[in-house]
Amino acid sequence: MKIKVGILGATGYTGAELLRLLVSHPGVEISWLTSEKFSGKKISEVFSQLINFLDLQCVNIVKLATLDKVDLVFSCLPHGASMHFVEKLLKSGMRVIDFSGDFRINDASAYESWYNLKHRYRDFLKLAVYGLPEIHREKIRLAKLVANPGCYSTTAILGLAPLVSEGLVKDGSVVVDSKSGLSGGGRAPSLEHHFSESNESAAAYGVTGHNQKPEIEQELSNLAGSTVDVTFIPHTIPISRGILTTIYSTLEERLDTEDIFQLYREYYLRDSFIRIYDKGKFPAVKNVRFSNFCDIGIEYQGEHFISVVALDNLGKGASGQAVQNMNIMFDFPEDEGLKYPGMYP
Repeated sequence: MKIKVGILGATGYTGAELLRLLVSHPGVEISWLTSEKFSGKKISEVFSQLINFLDLQCVNIVKLATLDKVDLVFSCLPHGASMHFVEKLLKSGMRVIDFSGDFRINDASAYESWYNLKHRYRDFLKLAVYGLPEIHREKIRLAKLVANPGCYSTTAILGLAPLVSEGLVKDGSVVVDSKSGLSGGGRAPSLEHHFSESNESAAAYGVTGHNQKPEIEQELSNLAGSTVDVTFIPHTIPISRGILTTIYSTLEERLDTEDIFQLYREYYLRDSFIRIYDKGKFPAVKNVRFSNFCDIGIEYQGEHFISVVALDNLGKGASGQAVQNMNIMFDFPEDEGLKYPGMYP
């Protein structure tokens, strides 16, 4: 039996990737799509790759109340806008996976400070489950509202989770350095993403603080049972998709490298989308593009412990992870619709 799904904001990059995954998912029927810019157009007119796969007409989100009730709605709307529609969907009895940051941070005051937005639905923060399956699988299974994690956050949390859960990381020592493809900035035109601005260049941003920093610290602190402070600097590089994150930390005591490899392998033993590289090998973005895999390589440099993490920011960093969460919520095999390697070259 198939579940019925709807998608809010279906014509951005995450929406396009979500559609690519869902049209071939054997347990899903896409019932409706919304788009402000392309309202009235068939989705196959917006994305030609969907010709002969999906010809639904996009509708304006103002018609949300008139659309059929579905089992699950994916909200691919921006921060600040998404919360208003999520509230309506939850009250109508539908389950939601939200791609925005509106429900990722448990503390409403912290959300308002980092996003410079007023949170109108604080009560729903208690309902939301942070949608990182490797950490919160059982809570996701029963959730009414899943807050799909940020792409950078996914790399940072998964790259450190085995260590912080054992209390092995020295407080204040964590530095997260991330490089992301330009699709992470969204599909709306912006000067910094114009070809002549971004080609043959790399740029840091959010140096004084990025809005995914608090969710990284929240989840790592929960795993550690104490506060974990993180220095986080994201960068853009001139590729379409993918993230490479290098995490530097100092351990409370120096462990043998083989013991750490064993710790990581045991921690992710049941997680089919986490791939721990052998000693001396490290992941690259090209190995995970168009996939839902998160690849991790680990090693020491002197006294510093290094974790290198690669994933596709539109895959495991967004839409692939959302499908993985959907599979858990509706008792599909967790890798349903996601069982494929990255595309190479």
